[in-house]
Amino acid sequence: MSKKHVGPRILVIDIETSPIESWTWGIWEQNVGLEQIKTEWTILSFAAQWVGQKEVIYRDTGGHGPGQVRNDFHVVSQIRGLLDAADIVIAQNGKRFDVRKINARMAMHKMKPPSPYRVIDTLIECQKYFAFTSHKLAWTSKYLTNSPKSEHKQFPGFELWKECLLDNPKAWAVMKRYNIRDIKATLKVYLQIRPWMTSHPNVTIYDDIAKAGCPNCGSHKVRSNGKRFTQHTSYIRYICEKCGAWSRGKIMQTSLRTRRSKLTGI
Repeated sequence: MSKKHVGPRILVIDIETSPIESWTWGIWEQNVGLEQIKTEWTILSFAAQWVGQKEVIYRDTGGHGPGQVRNDFHVVSQIRGLLDAADIVIAQNGKRFDVRKINARMAMHKMKPPSPYRVIDTLIECQKYFAFTSHKLAWTSKYLTNSPKSEHKQFPGFELWKECLLDNPKAWAVMKRYNIRDIKATLKVYLQIRPWMTSHPNVTIYDDIAKAGCPNCGSHKVRSNGKRFTQHTSYIRYICEKCGAWSRGKIMQTSLRTRRSKLTGI
């Protein structure tokens, strides 16, 4: 982020957390009380990428021995720094999971909140606009992109998290590939669904350029294409020649006299 940046700083992020360790008397439909919790969950690793840049940032808590794997202060501090620099954050299930989990760990470490940012949750956006067979990243990345979500066959299922908690270097190497692959998959899913998003933050607000541009991707390669009609007036309609998103102008095309003559239902 050293050179002058035009437009919003958009960050894609994904975290992996450790499980809560607790005492139970069974394995089926257990209700775990607070007094049964032995060890609290923490953030094990994260991967992040700025949209428009190739570098993927990855950090984890490994390499210091099993007793330090759950010490996530430095990892959380690095995440906070990235969020503080971001205008928009993209994450799969980010609103329900990643962002709230990160906030919880920042609060527990007595950190101040980062500067405000907008969140685009690719899971919620897929649910809003599409009826895919599944809206999980494993499905959407497989059918919408050429970067499907990674599997970790060397350490299947919970085994990967178990071995990372034991600070197994081989497990951490797999976790890194898994985490980074999720970032690449999330980014490509976002780029595929972005033209469909009518509620996407208007990225042209951030560049302060007095020229028409696509509110979704920021490209100035937009052309007029018909009119957008509302209940009382009309606007010039535009299509982005780069991403394909539709937008409309801000100036009403229907005269005040004509608008005053129109009726509306009650």
